[in-house]
Formats: sequence, structure tokens, C-alpha cells
Amino acid sequence: MCSEWQKTTLGEVFDVRDGTHDSPKYQDEGYPLITSKNLKNGSLSFEKVNFISKVDFEKINVRSEVHKGDILFAMIGTIGNPVLIIEEPVFAIKNVALFKVPKTQSGKFLKYYLESSFVTEKMSKEAKGATQKFVGLGYLRKFPISLPPIPEQQRIVAILDQAFADIEKARANAEKNLKNARELFDSYLNQVFSQRGEGWVETSLASIAENLDSRRVPITKSKRTKGEYPYYGASGIVDYVSDFIFDEDLLLISEDGANLLARTYPIAFSASGKYWVNNHAHVLRFKNGNQQKFIEYYLNSISLVPYISGMAQPKLNQKSLNNIPVPMADSVIVNEIVKKLNVLSNDIDELEVTYKNKLASLEELKKSLLQKAFSGELTKTEGHAA
Repeated sequence: MCSEWQKTTLGEVFDVRDGTHDSPKYQDEGYPLITSKNLKNGSLSFEKVNFISKVDFEKINVRSEVHKGDILFAMIGTIGNPVLIIEEPVFAIKNVALFKVPKTQSGKFLKYYLESSFVTEKMSKEAKGATQKFVGLGYLRKFPISLPPIPEQQRIVAILDQAFADIEKARANAEKNLKNARELFDSYLNQVFSQRGEGWVETSLASIAENLDSRRVPITKSKRTKGEYPYYGASGIVDYVSDFIFDEDLLLISEDGANLLARTYPIAFSASGKYWVNNHAHVLRFKNGNQQKFIEYYLNSISLVPYISGMAQPKLNQKSLNNIPVPMADSVIVNEIVKKLNVLSNDIDELEVTYKNKLASLEELKKSLLQKAFSGELTKTEGHAA
């Protein structure tokens, strides 16, 4: 780090304040009250914001009015997530630190500094609170920072802006490739089950599968003994236990839960080996693996809303499950379809892994760039560490 960098504290350079300590009454509309949970990924989220009256808004803003160019910083929960305010705002804050950035400093530089691993790791380690971590205003004011001259700050910000823009482009491209692959799979899946050829018949689940729900045994979390065997619930593995009740390839189907409507996770999923199933997933046995996989693909491709009762507490009971009409063809056709779908599904799984690895690598690159930026390495020139 260059000797021109000034070692100081956040409070000596920036006007560091916080929001209200009170709990104003919430209402259906009015002025947004931004809390730590509304700071996400470098921007403000108004998705689950609470509203307060004009009186409370003006009362809070006597001490902590937010303006364009200020930086917000979460003081509780997931500490950090700094947000640079780029437009004149109209909201109040609670559980959020407010950094007033003087014209002699770069707000972008401060934001990047607050995102660096030095800050996040140090604050996470030193934060107080057993159940929910938090940092106080006094702590933030005394927190160390090294500031280069403004021209150097601007150089660092320009380099990081360009690098992060390139990283975001790479992330978007990877995400687009994964989305295209999923759309291709869904298109083929829809084609398979909508353009049925000669020899197809429509039947019901009850006529082609044996229901093993009576063998399910729920175990409350407090009574489970940890072990190596998967413990399945409505949306997949929820725990691992010391014993098993099934030792064969079976199809599990969600019986209840919000996922029946949200479809965040597959509703039908195969289980194999030794495992336990609770009473939140139906258990079906088929005559062979390809038939089972065929029905798994089919159930995950259609809407089950007509068979679900209770929109507040969605449930697919056994009677409704048994009556779901399903298409079926001879074994040669079924085997060929499953073979193709398996290949496509495996390709998507590989893309998913590649995408997640790409994201992890990009995040590590961002951390590395931030670390270099605030150690003076990012703008080193020959014979001079800027």
C-alpha cells in the first residue's frame, strides 16, 4: 500500500448515523421504512417493505434523512450489503447505518470498500449477538479505513466498475445458456406428451402403480437419530437417519405443501437404495424403472391444480393421486422416450453444475479484485505501488 494512503476511521471521514430505534406503527400505505432485510445484492428491495405514516417519517428523518450519494449499510442480521443511493429517495431507515459521503470523497470507493472481504469478515467475526448478529454505530465509526488520494480512488473505482460489468456479463451469458437448455428440455417434454402416436392409451396411476403409503412412518425431528440413510419429505431429502424402511427404487410424489402450487422443486422424484419416507410424500412402486421414470417426467410436466385441495394448505390426497389420468405406450416407445429424456436431463444437470461453478468462480474473482483494490495492488504501476 502506498504511503499516500491515509490510515483513518470511517467516523473521522464520513458522517455515520443510524435510523430509528423506535418501532413505528405499520400501515397499508404511506412512506417505506427500509430495514436491513431490504438491502440485497447492492440495491434496495421494496418487495417486502413496511409503510409508516408521514408523522413517523418526518420524525425519523430529523436525525437520519437519506439523500442521493449516501450509502446504506445493514447493521443487523446479514451485516453489510452496502447500497449507494443514486436517486433522491423518499423513505426512512431502521437497523440501517447511514454514511453521509462528503464531496471530497468517492461514494463508490466507500461502497466497494464496505463490500470487501476485509470488512465483511472482520465485522462478522467482531459482531455481537448470539441469535442475531449486529454491529453498533460506535463500532462503525471506529472501524479502520485507508484512503488514497481522490484521483487514486477514481482509478480504482473505474477498474472495478469495468471488471464487475464484465463479470456480470459472463454471469448473464451462463444463466442464458442454462435457461435455453431448460426451455429445450421443456419443449421436448411437451412434444412427447402432447403429440402421442399410435398405440398410446390413457390410464390412471392406480392402474399401473402400487401405492405403498401405508408403509410410511413419520418421525418428529426431536426423535430422529442421526445416521446415513436419507429421510424424505414432500420435496426431497430433509434429513439423514440411522435406519431405513425402504430398500428399492420407488417414485415419491409430494402429498402436501406450498411446492404443489409453487413448483420450486420437482413434485415427483425417484428414490433408490435404503431410505426412510415420512407421511408428506406418496410412495409408488412400478413394474420397471423405465415406466417409473416415464411417469416421473410426465407428472413434473403437467399442472396438478385440478387434483389439489386447499389452496392455503395445498394437499394432494391419495384418492386424487390415484385418479390422475396418465398416458402410456408400449415398452419399446416408453424406453426410447425415457432414454432421450435422460440424456437431455443429464446435459442440463451438467450445465447446472457448470453454471454454479461459474458463479462461484466469478464471486471469488470479485473478492480477489476487492482485496487487491484495498491493499493497493490493483493500480500498481512499474516502480510505484499506487
